Amino acid sequence: MMPLDLSAEIQALRATFADIRTVLDPDKLTASIAELEREASEPNLWDDPENAQAVTSKLSHAQADLKRLNSVDQRLDDLEVLIDMANEMEDEQTANEARAELDAITKVIGDLEVQTLLDGEFDPRPAVVTIRAGAGGDDATDFAEMLFRMYVRWAEQHDYKVSVLDTSYADHGVKSASFEVDAPYAFGTLSVEAGTHRLVRMSPFNSAGSRETSFAAVEVVPLIEQTESIEVPESDIRVDVFRSSGPGGQSVNTTDSAVRITHLPTGIVVSCQNEKSQIQNRAAALRVLRSRLLLIRREEENAKKKELAGNITASWGDQMRSYVLAPYKMVKDLRSNFETGNPDRVFDGDLDGFIAAGIRWRKQQQAGAGE
Repeated sequence: MMPLDLSAEIQALRATFADIRTVLDPDKLTASIAELEREASEPNLWDDPENAQAVTSKLSHAQADLKRLNSVDQRLDDLEVLIDMANEMEDEQTANEARAELDAITKVIGDLEVQTLLDGEFDPRPAVVTIRAGAGGDDATDFAEMLFRMYVRWAEQHDYKVSVLDTSYADHGVKSASFEVDAPYAFGTLSVEAGTHRLVRMSPFNSAGSRETSFAAVEVVPLIEQTESIEVPESDIRVDVFRSSGPGGQSVNTTDSAVRITHLPTGIVVSCQNEKSQIQNRAAALRVLRSRLLLIRREEENAKKKELAGNITASWGDQMRSYVLAPYKMVKDLRSNFETGNPDRVFDGDLDGFIAAGIRWRKQQQAGAGE
């Protein structure tokens, strides 16, 4: 066996990781964890359930970030030991294990590096993702369900907690679906997925088997904290209750526990049927509504600032990604130009490459605009 030498790769990873540690600041994380642990130990913490959930969620996220940072140095040290073992024993299997571990550490450091680019106000927050079928009939509702499954699979592969808030079913697929992703930097990470997605394929719903194009919209909003809640007067909303439904319109519950809230001034509609009680569903729907209203307010403020500064940058555009299944296979992001020839893997949750490229593209756009 030829001697295994990965010293250059390891040295490069250590240099990159040193820069990452400077930005993410483990000492600051440790201090934040200590403060959050103090708050979490307060005997009256759960007198305010929403605040308690916010504290425990922040604590969990901070601990996960620190654990990931601390593990990298140890894994790099262990990798060097594994390489020495492979060379001493001249064992190709151990050498392959070392190469695989190098790839795994490279991915972890790459993810951390992307996280350093997420410096927006709401980037560290959990995210609420809503997918809506657009033009294309049955193909569009089927496409919306494919995207729904894709994002859930992506979250599951990263061990992120996913809570489905509401699903509106169609004959084939879904008209819309909303879910929460509770993970560190979930909003910053998934916000680059917002926009119009396009699918081109041979339609399974067309008797002629012709090629069809369909669309689905993805909306991503940050889950706001209680202290930032926007006041929503009761006179501004209409609350409808109904029975939770499943595929084919079948009733799931025998009581009217699902809640739909319409914000009359903006026309925003939020539904929630995940919880068992009407009170819980109403509270969850209001939380999502406030998150959307806060994001709209921030966007309006930013647009006004840009207008006053005389610097209006181009929007992301309506169509941000194409999924082509016929006559050839390709998924391409139309902003970053990142692409792959394996749509099946993408629909199975392999999105990290697209997300990382999207975050870097956005950062370049912001830098070019002088933000």
